[in-house]
Amino acid sequence: MKLIAVSAGLSTPSSTRLLADRLAESVRGELVAQGHAASTEVVELRGLAGDVAHHLVTGFPPPRLAAAIDAVTAAEGLIVVTPVFTASYSGLFKSFFDVFDPAALTGKPVLVGATGGTARHSLVLEHAMRPLFAHLRASVVPTAVYAASEDWGSGGDEYTDGLPARIRRAGGELAALMAARPAPAEPEDDVTALERQLADLRFD
Repeated sequence: MKLIAVSAGLSTPSSTRLLADRLAESVRGELVAQGHAASTEVVELRGLAGDVAHHLVTGFPPPRLAAAIDAVTAAEGLIVVTPVFTASYSGLFKSFFDVFDPAALTGKPVLVGATGGTARHSLVLEHAMRPLFAHLRASVVPTAVYAASEDWGSGGDEYTDGLPARIRRAGGELAALMAARPAPAEPEDDVTALERQLADLRFD
């Protein structure tokens, strides 16, 4: 199974990339524990900013952007993480998903995450990110993961789960959706397709 994590972090190092990596590790670990072979790849949007702008203007993706779009479209599962800017996802994050075909993510299992300086911005997950991927007809897992600055290294308290627990729960949900999704059908070669068409013909 192929898992793609999309990180819209702009700095190096980036807490957004760190969260994407932690989520990917959690999902992969769950899949492996269930007996599934799994590989992960991270798409860093920071290096694709110019290509995204070029595509929005011309309608044609440069090779690196085309490869990223193909990877996301072909993945069995998707993790998307953005920093919070002005109480919403970043412009680069939104622009990247604006270049996709409207049906490209239909039914794809998606885990949404975000990072910010304060927990007050955590509602971005429910008010911005979940509606975006619902619009794209993706299957978004119930648990979304927000990491504020104070969450890193926090184990939570008796009333709330800490960041590691939320990552584990969300990872388990995405792994379960990926494992339950039917495997894509193998493409037919020209001869097989012709044989099927001939078999479907009726000579009454």
